[in-house]
Amino acid sequence: MKIICIGRNYAAHIKELQHARSDEPIIFIKPDTAIAQSNLPFFIPEFSNDVHHEVEVLVKINRIGKHIQSKFAHKYYNEIGLGIDFTARDLQQKLKSNGLPWEKAKAFDGSAVVGKWFDKSTLGDLSTIPFSLRKNGEVVQKADTSLMLWSIDEIIAHVSQFFTLKIGDILFTGTPSGVAAVAKNDKLEGFIYEQKAFSITVK
Repeated sequence: MKIICIGRNYAAHIKELQHARSDEPIIFIKPDTAIAQSNLPFFIPEFSNDVHHEVEVLVKINRIGKHIQSKFAHKYYNEIGLGIDFTARDLQQKLKSNGLPWEKAKAFDGSAVVGKWFDKSTLGDLSTIPFSLRKNGEVVQKADTSLMLWSIDEIIAHVSQFFTLKIGDILFTGTPSGVAAVAKNDKLEGFIYEQKAFSITVK
C-alpha cells in the first residue's frame, strides 16, 4: 500500500504559510513505514526542533483504479478517516530553500497518524464533513470538507492520472489552518463530528 498526500488544499492554510495557490492538487507520497504504530506515542525526531501537526481527512481506496473520472470516484472508497501529517517544518524549509525534495521532512518514520475508519454512509453529506484537532483539550484546528479547494472525488480523479490506485491505499486530503509545533507531553485528539478518531501523545 502507499500513502498519497495532497498539499495546499485549504485556502486559509495556504495563507498562514504564505504559499502560492496552485492550479492543481500538489501531490507527495509517504512510504508505509511512515504510519505511526497504534497505541504508541509520537516521538519527535532528533533531526527536527519544529515538528508541526497537520490534521487531515483520510480516504481508504477499496478497488484498483486508473484514469478514474470524478463522477465515478465515489465507487472507489467506502471508508473515511482522520489522521495527522506530521511535518518537520525546519527541515522542510531548509530543503526547499536549496531546491531539494522534502520527503525527509514529510515521510519520516511515524509521520502519518491513521485513526479510526468510519463507513462513509454514516457521515452524511461528504462535502460538508466537520473535523477538528484538539491539543491538550483545546481546539487548534477546525474545518469541514466544504472548504477543500479540491473535493475527495476530484482528488481521486487527479491522482489516478499519475498513479494506479490499489486496494488499501490511503489518501491524505490536505490540512486546514491552525498548524503549529508540538511539544513533549502534548496530547493530540482528532474528531469527525464529535466522534473521536484518534488520540496520541507526543514524546
